Amino acid sequence: MDLNLNRADYLQVGVTSRKTMKLLPASRHRATQKVVIGDHDGVVTCFGMKKGEAVTVFKTLPEQKIARLELGGVLNTPQEKIFIAAGSEIRGFTKRGKQFLSFETNLTESIKAMHISGSDLFLSASYIYNHYCDCKDQHYYLSGDKINDVICLPVERLPRITPILACQDRVLRVLQGSDVVYEVEVPGPPTVLSLHNGNGVGDSGEDLWFGTSDGKLGLIQITPSKPIHKWEIRNEKKRGGILCVDSFDIVGDGVKDLLVGRDDGMVEVYSFDHANEPVLRFDQALSESVTSVQGGCVGKDGYDEIVVSTYSGWVTGLTTEPVHKESGPGEELKLNQDIQNKISSLRSELEHLQYKSDVPIDLLDVDKNSAVVSFSSCDSESNDNFLLATYRCQANTTRLELKIRSIEGQYGTLQAYVTPRIQPKTCQVRQYLIKPLSLHQRTHSIDHDRPMNTLTLTGHFSFAEVHSWVVFCLPEVPEKPPAGECVTFYFQNTFLDTQLESSYRKGEGIFKSDNISTISILKDVLSKEATKRKINLNISYEINEVSVKHTLMLIHPKLEYQLLLAKKVQLIDALKELQVHEGNTNFLIPEYRCILEEADHLQEEYKKQPAHLERLYGMITDLFIDKFKFKGTNVKTKVPLLLEILDSYDQNALIAFFDAA
Repeated sequence: MDLNLNRADYLQVGVTSRKTMKLLPASRHRATQKVVIGDHDGVVTCFGMKKGEAVTVFKTLPEQKIARLELGGVLNTPQEKIFIAAGSEIRGFTKRGKQFLSFETNLTESIKAMHISGSDLFLSASYIYNHYCDCKDQHYYLSGDKINDVICLPVERLPRITPILACQDRVLRVLQGSDVVYEVEVPGPPTVLSLHNGNGVGDSGEDLWFGTSDGKLGLIQITPSKPIHKWEIRNEKKRGGILCVDSFDIVGDGVKDLLVGRDDGMVEVYSFDHANEPVLRFDQALSESVTSVQGGCVGKDGYDEIVVSTYSGWVTGLTTEPVHKESGPGEELKLNQDIQNKISSLRSELEHLQYKSDVPIDLLDVDKNSAVVSFSSCDSESNDNFLLATYRCQANTTRLELKIRSIEGQYGTLQAYVTPRIQPKTCQVRQYLIKPLSLHQRTHSIDHDRPMNTLTLTGHFSFAEVHSWVVFCLPEVPEKPPAGECVTFYFQNTFLDTQLESSYRKGEGIFKSDNISTISILKDVLSKEATKRKINLNISYEINEVSVKHTLMLIHPKLEYQLLLAKKVQLIDALKELQVHEGNTNFLIPEYRCILEEADHLQEEYKKQPAHLERLYGMITDLFIDKFKFKGTNVKTKVPLLLEILDSYDQNALIAFFDAA
C-alpha cells in the first residue's frame, strides 16, 4: 500500500540539537500525546494539540543549551519522567513540569549523549563515557576517538549491563563495566544508535540499529561474544547523514516500521518484508535538518503520525489525518500573534553565501540547490586566492548544500562567509581545512597483496608530534594521540580506490601506499612540518615499480568512461541536426540511436563532472613526475608528450611511455 502523510506545523521553539524531542506515553491506545522538546536557549517546552492549536503544558526558564532529552522511569512502567542534559548537569522533570532532580556530574567536558534505563544513567562527553547508578559513579571509559552516541541493551531482558558507544572512527565499542569487550566495524562514522523496535526485539533484546554520517543504515545483533550483521542499506541516492531514528507502526500492518531523519531534511519510512529486509515506503523532504523523529499521535485522536523537530526548532507532524480544511473566498487563515511573530522572525533566511579558497578546488553542482552562483576572477599569484564564488539564495532558503572536490597535495583553507537576510547586516565566517590527502577516508582493512611503496621516517620526535603531523595530512584522524605506544591507521582514496597504511610510534613512522603520488605528498608535507619545528628527520623510501602500472590500471576504467562520455556528448548536436533533416532516426546505426535517446541523461552527467577528465589527466601527470622524482630525474619537459598520448588514449601506449621514459 502507498503511504500518504500530510504535513502540519505545530509550534516553533529555539534552535535544537539532535535527539531533544520526545512524545510522552499516551493515556490510552491511539489517544493524543504530549510533545516535550528542549532547545539551545535551555528551555524545555511541553505542549499538546487542542482544536488545531498548540496548548503549552509547561515551559521552563532559560538555562544552559540542552544537548539531549530522554524519557525515563521505573522499569516496566510508562516512561514519563523527562531528563535533560545541559553542560555537565542532568536535570529531571515530571510530566507536569515539576523539577525533581538536579545532578551535577562534574565532567570536564559538556555532555553530548545520554541514555537512561531505570536507575542507570549512561553519559558521554566528547571522549569520556560514564555510567551512574542512582547518581553514584559506577564505570568510566576514555575513548580514543569522539563518541557520537551511547545506548545500553535492555537491562530488564538481559542478565548483564551492556553499554555500546558509537565512535567517530567507524567503530561501535561494546563495553562491560569499564572495559571494551569487542569492537564492531561499521561502514561509516556512526552518529546514532537505537534499539530495534525500541526494545531490541526478539527474546534476546540484542538487536541494534545504527545510522552513519554518510547516510548508511544497518542492523546488528550484539551477542556476548561477537556481533552478527543482519542487514545494511547503502546510501545509493547520496542523501544526507542520519541524525535520528525511531520505530513505530505508521503503515498499520502490525509490524513496527523504521523512521529515519537526515541532516538534509529527508524523512524516510522503511517497512520490513517477510524476510525482515527493509523496504523504503515513504520519503519527504523538509527544508532543514531533522534533529529528532518520533512516531505517535499528536494532532488528533486515532490518527497516527510521524512527529519531527528541525534544526530551527519547528515541531512538525506528518499525519495520516486527511487534509480537508479549505478557506473559502474572503476567509483569512487565522494566525495568532505568536505564530505571526515566529513567521516574521523566520525571515532570517540566507541572503547570500560567499566561498573563498586559497587552494584550487572544484565546486560541484547539487540538484537541490536553487541558489544563483557567480564566480569572480582571482589573481592567485598576488593574493593566494584560487576561488571566489558567491551564492545568492532564493527567498525562504535556510539550508544550502555544496560539494567540493579538491586536488591531493594542494592544501589550505576554504572560508565560507554566511550572510543572513536580516538588518543590521551581519556575517558569520566558517573555516574548513583542506588537508594534503583530502580525498582519503578511514577504512578498517586494506588489501596487503597490492604492490606497495614505503616511506620511513626516523628522528628525535615524540609520539604526539608524529600524530599531529598525521592529523595535519589526513582526514578522520582523532585530534588526541591514541592510548598506547604505537598506532596503525588504514585509509582508502575515495576517487581512485588506492590505499594507505600509516603506522607510527615515538621516533619512527612507516607509511605504505600502492600509489607513488600519495607517498610523494606525504614525504613533502612531513619534511616541511618537521623543518618548521626544527626537527631533524631521516627519510628513506622503497619504490615498487609494479605499483605504477597497478595505479594506471585503477585509473583506466574511469578515464575510458570519461573519454567515451565526452565523445558521445560531442556527437549529440550533429545527430540531432541529422534527425531534424531526415525526419526520423531509422537510418542511424543502433549505437547512434542510443546516444540520441539518452542525450539528456548524457549531457546532465557531463555537466555534473566538468573537470573529471582534467582531474584524471592531472593524476596521471603527477604519477609520471613522482615516479621519476624518486629516481632523481626531472621529467617535466616530457609532460607535453604525455598529454599527446592521453589525447589519443590507449592503455598499452601509456604504460609503454611510462616504462620507456
